[in-house]
Amino acid sequence: MTDTKGRLFILSGPSGVGKSTVLKEVFKHRPNIFFSVSVTTRGPRPGEENGVHYHFISDEEYDALLEEDMLLEHAGYSGNRYGTPAQPIYDSLNAGKDVFLDIESVGMRNVKAKMPEAISVFIAPPDWETLEKRLRGRGTESEEKVLLRLQAAKRELDASGAYDYIVVNNTVSDAAEDLMKIMDRSHGILKGE
Repeated sequence: MTDTKGRLFILSGPSGVGKSTVLKEVFKHRPNIFFSVSVTTRGPRPGEENGVHYHFISDEEYDALLEEDMLLEHAGYSGNRYGTPAQPIYDSLNAGKDVFLDIESVGMRNVKAKMPEAISVFIAPPDWETLEKRLRGRGTESEEKVLLRLQAAKRELDASGAYDYIVVNNTVSDAAEDLMKIMDRSHGILKGE
C-alpha cells in the first residue's frame, strides 16, 4: 500500500556535480514536485530571476523572517545570508507533493534536526577529476574562485556519509532514474534493494 503524503527530499552535493541538471530530468517525469526557492540577501547575478533562482530580499526582510521563525534553515556564506522559507514546504507536503531542497550539508543537518523524516540524498561526481573538469569547464570564474569551489567540494564530499542515500552522477539519465527510485521507495512503491 502506498500513501499520498508528500515527502521532503534534501539534495546536496558539490558545486559542478550537476544537481540542477539531474533535478530538471526528474521534473520531466514527475511534474507533481515542489522545488523550494531559497531567499538570499545577495544581489542577483546576470541571468538570475527573482522567484526562480532565489527570492532576492533586503537584510531587513531577512531579519523579519528570522524574527518570525519563518525559515526552516538558514546560513551565511561570503557575507550574504541564505534561507529556506518554511510555509511553502509545509503547504506542498500537506497537498501531497514531494518537495526538493537544494542545500549544503550544514543546512541538511539543520533540516533533519527539525524534520527527521526528511530524506537526504547526496549527489556525487564519478570521480574528483570529472568534478574538477566540470568546474573549470564552465569558464565563468577566476582560478581563485575555482580553487575555493574545489575546497568547498572536498568539505561537501567529506560530509556525504551523513546522508541517507548517495547517487553518483555518471550520466544525468542514470542519476535521475536513481533519484526517482528513491522517491518511489519512500512512498512504498519500491521495496528496498
